[in-house]
Amino acid sequence: MVHVELNISKEETEEIISILSDCISDLKMEISDTDTMDFRIRLKSKKMLIQKFIESLKNSQLPVAC
Repeated sequence: MVHVELNISKEETEEIISILSDCISDLKMEISDTDTMDFRIRLKSKKMLIQKFIESLKNSQLPVAC
């Protein structure tokens, strides 16, 4: 497992989460429009990875903004 530490503000974290959530929304539409099973599996895997990253961001201890 790789451990990454980001020094970003709460606002930046919220913006990253918003951007990633938009990506998930786009992936959901692409998954539903995909006929190729292999491609669909890759898209679902990508979606799960993004969801996991969002959860990590939400659960991380954020620095207190002054």
